[in-house]
Amino acid sequence: MSDLRETRIAKASALRKVGREPYAIGFKPTSTAAELQIEHKDLANGQERDVEVCLAGRVIARRVMGKLAFFTLSDESGSIQLFLEKATLQEFSPELQEPGAFKQITDFVDTGDWLGVQGVLRRTDRGELSIKVQSWTMLSKSLQPLPDKWHGLSDIEKRYRQRYLDLIVNPESRKTFKKRAFAVSAIRRWLDDRGFLEIETPVLQAEAGGAEARPFITHHNTFDVPLYLRIATELHLKRLVVGGFERVYELGRIFRNEGISTRHNPEFTSVEIYQAFADYNQMMDLTEQLLSSISLQVCGSTKISYQGKELDFTPPWRRETMQDLVLEATGLDFDAFGNDREKAASAMINAGLEVSNDANSAGRLMNEVFEQAVEPKLIQPTFVIDYPIEISPLARKHRHKDGMVERFELFIAGRETANAFSELIDPIDQRERLQEQQNRKNDGDLEAHSIDEDFLNALEVGMPPTGGLGIGIDRLVMLLTDSSSIRDVIAFPLLRPEAGSQ
Repeated sequence: MSDLRETRIAKASALRKVGREPYAIGFKPTSTAAELQIEHKDLANGQERDVEVCLAGRVIARRVMGKLAFFTLSDESGSIQLFLEKATLQEFSPELQEPGAFKQITDFVDTGDWLGVQGVLRRTDRGELSIKVQSWTMLSKSLQPLPDKWHGLSDIEKRYRQRYLDLIVNPESRKTFKKRAFAVSAIRRWLDDRGFLEIETPVLQAEAGGAEARPFITHHNTFDVPLYLRIATELHLKRLVVGGFERVYELGRIFRNEGISTRHNPEFTSVEIYQAFADYNQMMDLTEQLLSSISLQVCGSTKISYQGKELDFTPPWRRETMQDLVLEATGLDFDAFGNDREKAASAMINAGLEVSNDANSAGRLMNEVFEQAVEPKLIQPTFVIDYPIEISPLARKHRHKDGMVERFELFIAGRETANAFSELIDPIDQRERLQEQQNRKNDGDLEAHSIDEDFLNALEVGMPPTGGLGIGIDRLVMLLTDSSSIRDVIAFPLLRPEAGSQ
């Protein structure tokens, strides 16, 4: 590697000696590779078309054969062949070309270099559309060779650490991130078209709330106070509803100091949506409409393939209570257990299920049964509704079921994709539940909420009935791009520092 780098540095120096700057200031392409392929698809084999074009891209392949050379130039849209002829480069516009231009391009240009070319169109006898190069400009000399063209970048961790290499040699990675960008834009357009306003909320917060998660802690030097990176946008968006905005959302980064897996990254993207005068039933309708529309726009259909299974986003989606799904999967009827935690735990053990000591109520145990026995089997889009109050401190009590709240989670391909409530707007009830969370935090639960006095004050000012929804963008993009790991859809996922790095 060191010898190759030194050779390329020498080539950059040689370019300067013949009057070619190896790192150009700019270049003005007139076309993209894809546009040329489409516009000149009718050009016959062996024919030229006297249409002058300028193109910029990276050299990804080269063949030199005596007085002819063939390079492949790749830009963001695709690739095209460069037809390099010694006679043409030496004879065309001699006042603009130094003697030996063909030798310079074949001797000093390597795969990985950025090149700007000007020329006319030619289709080779073998049918390859090419630019017959009449002049060229070195745009940026690459000092590091690209990974092998045929074997690609097979080291998975290197793909994540050096995403730029992954994007160069793996076209599927570029497609994934284009789809992600399109999906994010489509979500914003869909919401904007329906009267929702995107309003940004703080990333640095005095109290981290809106979810059960361990926050990252930082320090503000001027104020000399600890601050937290946000774990959700919920509490500030609700403040905006209190202030009179009836439809608000924010799509942005969230930070949770938790483990890393194929489904979790400590820094991820979500969209949270709040609609005044709505409840969780209307938020289910909104979720169906939004995600089916995004699937249609990004994938061209509401039916997509994910890891060998067909997922159908066509509304309506299945809606079942957590309690009924648990009963269906395990035979355990939590309605019969009531508030008897020990009775529920004994039934779980008899059913071969694990019982966590941290689950201190029958409601928490029902959620554990759901996670063990039900969640992995929910492949098609399914709304799981009506959750235990113990695990839903920000959701409204169910209007008909004691001990439950009006909450749903959307599961697709065995994982949670969205979470929503009929929001809790009673400030007295909210204070009591946050106090329970604070007690848990005081007892050492690092994921429990703190009491946010300003948020409680906002509720006392008065919040209208509201439906709230959060959707994990990364997990959604995993589905839309058939990606098995969340790291495949985050351009720069968090990784453990390499040995020897600071």
